Amino acid sequence: MKILAYCFSDPLLEPTPDLTQWNLDLAGIYLDFATPDMTAKPRKRSPKTSPLEARPQWQQLLHRCTTEPIDYVVVRDLQELGHSIEAVRDRLAQLEALHVPLRILPTLAPARSASPPEPTTDLPAPAVPLLEPAILDQAQALQHQQRSQRIRQGHARNRIKALPPPGKAPYGYRRGKQGYVIDLAAAPVVKEFFEQFLLYGSVRGAVRHLAKRYGKKIAPSTGQRWLSNPVYRGDLEYQDGHILRDTHPALVSREEAAQIDRLLRRNRQIAPRAASAPRALAGLVSCAECRATMTITRVTQHNRKSEYLYLRPRRCPQQPKCSAIPYDEIMQATIQQICQDLTQIVAGANLPDLTQAKQGLQQAIAAKTDLLEQLPTLIDQGILDAETAALRAYKLRTEQAELENQAAQLPPVDLKAAIATISVPDFWHGLSEAERRFYFREFLQAIQLVRTATNWHLNLVFFFSPPSPESARQP
Repeated sequence: MKILAYCFSDPLLEPTPDLTQWNLDLAGIYLDFATPDMTAKPRKRSPKTSPLEARPQWQQLLHRCTTEPIDYVVVRDLQELGHSIEAVRDRLAQLEALHVPLRILPTLAPARSASPPEPTTDLPAPAVPLLEPAILDQAQALQHQQRSQRIRQGHARNRIKALPPPGKAPYGYRRGKQGYVIDLAAAPVVKEFFEQFLLYGSVRGAVRHLAKRYGKKIAPSTGQRWLSNPVYRGDLEYQDGHILRDTHPALVSREEAAQIDRLLRRNRQIAPRAASAPRALAGLVSCAECRATMTITRVTQHNRKSEYLYLRPRRCPQQPKCSAIPYDEIMQATIQQICQDLTQIVAGANLPDLTQAKQGLQQAIAAKTDLLEQLPTLIDQGILDAETAALRAYKLRTEQAELENQAAQLPPVDLKAAIATISVPDFWHGLSEAERRFYFREFLQAIQLVRTATNWHLNLVFFFSPPSPESARQP
């Protein structure tokens, strides 16, 4: 039995299909690729104009069908045969004239799956007469699919040209001829939102600041989307998940964006109120006795400006309740224990070499940049056409963006390199509360307050340290 497979693929919309996954005993595979003239909006043709675009592999398939006995031709769906009903009908008629049946995988369904058909050892659906009304009815349904496909192709061409996706420009930008341009009236509002979040680490606090200063009211969920939106970093993200970097002016720098991402990751691990709190120990301390999170309480005296901060268990079930402890005492104990234990813990931890990791990523990014710079030369030499070069450039830029994102996710502090500085008490005493908060949340997962009959001590849980017996007993 001789089976021929035919496939038509658009590089803008899908990777090259692998027809070997069908697990059929194929005598030949014929694959045509779309060109810009094929995917353009169809024009009204004269009676003398042929509806069939040039498909060299299809012509080779037909030639083989005239010279050899072929049992049937298999395709994924009817869209493989043409970009119009007329083209589909004509190609069906060509096979009918050669008495070669057509079979469709996995079933006689016009919708193209984004993923290849499931491997099967069974033969496809039984062959049917090519011009049977059922087949032609399915061809009629292709009209809507072809219109949808042309829209997708238009969006894909915009991606290749690094143009924004359709829709309204995000707040802070407006649409220009070549992409997003900064809206001079709205951009300062967005910039100050980012500055407030970087200063205090609070989405709700930044939202309240915009409402108070500018009268700009947004929901906290909108502010959350602003923080992670690639547009404000000068990048474009498309529906396929790919990101192109440096396509338009940014409203937040790369360094600020990396810090924002780290703050967001840390904030997800603690309660929302604690994540918004300006104090360094907020959300980190819990009582090992009652297993309750300890919150910061302010105590003031009448007619005095001074205030005192305490950490007390929230919703303590003990009777009598666990007592509060001055905030400064726990802060000093935390710093002291970090200086005592961090060197030994880091030495025994299997931490990655950040310097080597960053160098490796930078080398990979530089290699992608070199390939991008070579593309114009390859076009001039006739090795690549403009369309292929544009596709190649798009792929390289998305790969480069992924590598740069990996580099941005690396911790800003290499503990192995900075351990001598971090383990000195004077380093911590010279930091502001916001700076301490930043360093604590870089490597501290939790602080457990362990009470004894007469005193208390702390158990620090680092992100890179094995769990202690105290932490193992935590729920």
